[in-house]
Amino acid sequence: MEIAYRLGISDFAASNGWIDRFRKRHGIAYKTLLHGIVLVMQYGYTPKGSSMVMYRSRKHHHYQFSVATDWPGGVYATPTVSGSRAGSVAACTWASLLYYGREGYVEATRKIISTTRKIITELRTVPGIRVLGSPDVSVVAVGSDEFDIFQLLDKLSHRGWNLNPLQYPSGFHLCVTLLHVAENVADQFVSDVRECTAEIMQAPRLPSSGKAAIYGMAQSIPDRSVIEELACAYIDACYSTRYLPSS
Repeated sequence: MEIAYRLGISDFAASNGWIDRFRKRHGIAYKTLLHGIVLVMQYGYTPKGSSMVMYRSRKHHHYQFSVATDWPGGVYATPTVSGSRAGSVAACTWASLLYYGREGYVEATRKIISTTRKIITELRTVPGIRVLGSPDVSVVAVGSDEFDIFQLLDKLSHRGWNLNPLQYPSGFHLCVTLLHVAENVADQFVSDVRECTAEIMQAPRLPSSGKAAIYGMAQSIPDRSVIEELACAYIDACYSTRYLPSS
């Protein structure tokens, strides 16, 4: 479709997307040969901010540039809006690549995909929830037709699991990483899901509270601009400073 309608596709590989680069499908690297892909982004266990953006054409690359030709400082051109970047991130990225090496990434891919498939198999046996879609790599999404799935998200978060809420349909997902392939981690996650789901299923229609209620309320508001305003207000609150008038 991207070729037929002349649309550019972004292959966003930040959430463990690098795994696709180290597994094979039909003897070729997954996705990298598609002509509709105009840019690829990934990081692969390097510091945040080190993602590489690879464009298929200069035309698309130019949209990323920031150029000012008429200001008093003369002609200013930078490859990104953020301007110059510290060299420390690039140095740490290079060190990470040397540390893992190609074989290290291949082995990490094998362990992560194996653990993901194990989690999927176990979650499909838990009454009251369902795995959304057909997970193919390392992200597992969960929903429910029996209760407010955000109740389960809330309970698991209180047990220390780092999960992300989803909408359309409601759910949450787990991004399986090397942290989850350690001994007993995946088993503990599945065990916690079983226990928390069983608790909720005792009274599945009870009104949600806490974060679960907030997630559900956000999806029920038809005017999405209100949600955007609330999100901006939240960020404003995070960055606001207390004003102390001078005496």
